[in-house]
Amino acid sequence: MAFQTPLTIKKVVENIHKKKYLLPAIQREFVWGTYQIEKLFDSLMQGYPVGSFLFWNVEKEKSKDFQFYEFIRNYNEKNNRHNPLASIDGEEDIIAILDGQQRLTSMYIALKGTYAYKLPRMRRENPLAYPEQQLYVDLLGPSQDFDTIYDFRFLTIEEAEAEYEDAHWFKVADILNITNPFEIHQYLIKNGLSAIEQEKALFASETLHKLYQAINETPNVNYFLEEEQNLEKVLNIFIRVNSGGTKLSYSDLLLSIATAQWSNRDARQEITRFVDELNQIGAGFNFNKDFVLKACLVLCDFKDIAFKVDNFNKDAMLKIEQNWDNVKEAIRLSVNLISSFGYNQDTLTSNNAIIPIAYYLLRKGIPYNFVQSKNHQDDRKLVRKWLVLALLKQVFSGQPDNVIRPIRKIISENYNQFPLGKIAEEFKGGTKSFSFNEDEIYNLLTYEYGQKHTYSILALLYPSLDFRNKFHIDHIFAKSLFTKRNLSKKGLSQDRVEFYFEHVNSIINLQLLEGIPNIEKSDKDFAKWINETYTDNTTINDYFTKHYIPNVDLSFVNFEEFIKERKELLFQKLKSLV
Repeated sequence: MAFQTPLTIKKVVENIHKKKYLLPAIQREFVWGTYQIEKLFDSLMQGYPVGSFLFWNVEKEKSKDFQFYEFIRNYNEKNNRHNPLASIDGEEDIIAILDGQQRLTSMYIALKGTYAYKLPRMRRENPLAYPEQQLYVDLLGPSQDFDTIYDFRFLTIEEAEAEYEDAHWFKVADILNITNPFEIHQYLIKNGLSAIEQEKALFASETLHKLYQAINETPNVNYFLEEEQNLEKVLNIFIRVNSGGTKLSYSDLLLSIATAQWSNRDARQEITRFVDELNQIGAGFNFNKDFVLKACLVLCDFKDIAFKVDNFNKDAMLKIEQNWDNVKEAIRLSVNLISSFGYNQDTLTSNNAIIPIAYYLLRKGIPYNFVQSKNHQDDRKLVRKWLVLALLKQVFSGQPDNVIRPIRKIISENYNQFPLGKIAEEFKGGTKSFSFNEDEIYNLLTYEYGQKHTYSILALLYPSLDFRNKFHIDHIFAKSLFTKRNLSKKGLSQDRVEFYFEHVNSIINLQLLEGIPNIEKSDKDFAKWINETYTDNTTINDYFTKHYIPNVDLSFVNFEEFIKERKELLFQKLKSLV
């Protein structure tokens, strides 16, 4: 590995644009945000070193043995986050980037492309939520941030071209078109920047000259060139040099190795697309590559399911590739199943809890109709109860492998019906027990509206509901009634007012209602809503039983007794369930 003659950023960006520089499959994807790119360019302008780079010369005879990707140019957080696959003809050597990909991609986007991220307070499906932005620098004044001098910002064309009294936004990409300092003076004159007050004119001139020097003249890219052609040695080099910067996770590395060693598929494309697909199911989830890779280890029956490079040798990768279709189908079916239970990214508190379900469905032959068929109704109830208990007991916290391995063994020997009882028995009395003592049950009743475990507790209390229908978490006594003004009008003492405020969001004041009834109930007085909605004793009693409503005065001023009595009803029900 030899140190090479440094290059200018302009030359490097040209080589990236001409696809002379590529990214090996062992590289992670681009993860930098706009703020990091802006700070990088401020550092370049101030003459700070931006670190060294490591390039890998892949000989043309070896180039087709590996998978390579192009640099991403027009990054879009929603629909263009993945690097395009490079077309390799094997007719010439390739320069691949082993270290510095985030910095080089940032330079490429800033000087040749665009960056689009979701604007705050806009819905994801809104086409205007992801405007294309380019990097600009203000020529009229310094940055107002304490840790930067130059005001670099990603702006839309409309924002940059708007009329400003105290700003002139220069598109950073245009510096590539300036070939000598004389053209800088021409730009300043044509845009009236030489005829403004002296301080601003000098700042504009200095800024543009420094940008020209940093990008076009100064050889800022110091790099080493690695000539090694052995993949295993290159991987070891890659691991060492990627110990800093944007941290390389095990999933990034393992996925990279998989991509390099799968023979008939592109592992990175397969897995990243699959993660994107999973996260679109139902109301949305937050799965990642770690989850999928861990599931591969478990579902392919590897003895050791830890994230270790040693576990991902060529034979292991071949086994994962051969089983990929079934693994994918089992995971997809399990996520659709928990979505039908009403779970989403806000209520699923452990992604690892899905892995035993996927393993069970795989051992059952991945029954395509498991989510809908009446033949699997009892089995679904067992899976749902197990999932709820696992999440509430937080059994996958700490060292999840110590829980997944014994559960996998039990399922491998008992997959005619989900073995909830055998799993509970296996962990009985230990730190990962699936049963609750009385103190733990009372603790469940301390959860409140908006907390992640609240939904699981309510799901446990409503075992007969068909969660494929849309259910809302509803305040039994409407939250809108709990205002100081309303409570004062009721003549409540200060102690009682504090009790009301302390319990308005308590799980004891929550129920699961289908969407339409919940909308109709809205902020109505609870007693009034009961009388309007249920017209005879039979339907009222059915509602009371289903929702654990105590037989007390249901007027708002009797909220304290309602909470006391319903707490006892919920405690007894939970005690019978867990």
